[in-house]
Amino acid sequence: MTDPNLIAFLDRLADSAGKAIMPHFRALDSIENKAATGFDPVTVGDRAAEQALRALINEHYPEHGIMGEEFGNERLDAENVWVLDPIDGTRAFISGLPVWGTLIGLTTGGTPSLGMMAQPFTGERFAGDGTRSWYRGPEGERTLRTRPCGGLPDAVLFTTTPALFKGADREAYDRVESQVRLVRYGCDCYAYCMVAAGFVDAVIEVGLHPYDIVALIPVIEGAGGRVTSWDGGSAAAGGRVVASGDPRLHDQILEMLNRAG
Repeated sequence: MTDPNLIAFLDRLADSAGKAIMPHFRALDSIENKAATGFDPVTVGDRAAEQALRALINEHYPEHGIMGEEFGNERLDAENVWVLDPIDGTRAFISGLPVWGTLIGLTTGGTPSLGMMAQPFTGERFAGDGTRSWYRGPEGERTLRTRPCGGLPDAVLFTTTPALFKGADREAYDRVESQVRLVRYGCDCYAYCMVAAGFVDAVIEVGLHPYDIVALIPVIEGAGGRVTSWDGGSAAAGGRVVASGDPRLHDQILEMLNRAG
């Protein structure tokens, strides 16, 4: 059973991050580009939120490790490691769109064990510990459950953009997309939370970092879904990831992605 103190601490972390971020949302702050080529934006809000998260963790759990997008790693050899993305969906954030969130994950012995996506603008939080998941927001509080979807022709699929898939990965993704009922692009972490909430059936991504997915794995799995790499292994390291609400659909997607030709 998950330590209730850690669950309560998730909310303290989310409160702290939200307080640091919200003065910068729709505020037209300056934006930096972290990429040597292309565009990988970072804002004052990203950095302020991660600093706030790290300060709380180091104050209350100094023996825990931290992996963060903006300020690197601390004590990764610890049994418990917090995996942080202060603003997942920075492109949406700088565009004024509320489909971003703060991802706060915890791994225990290398396995994702607790996670939350907090969206301070909408006041929503999606959290889970791998065995159960819960929502709190304007709709009140409720248990999260994925919905049944036995086949691709009935599925709603999300991805950030097909432009991220290259070569054989693009061909594999296109095989899946061509079979589903509805495809939508964008939404970053919010799309995964809609899988856990039973509104979306699957998300397929490539090029993820651990801080993009670790927090979301316990949320989706606790709601009854599956999250794996394209080869069916652990998704905790990021890379090529599939998240599905129905395990039957998940198996079909994996088969389609790995079909030769």
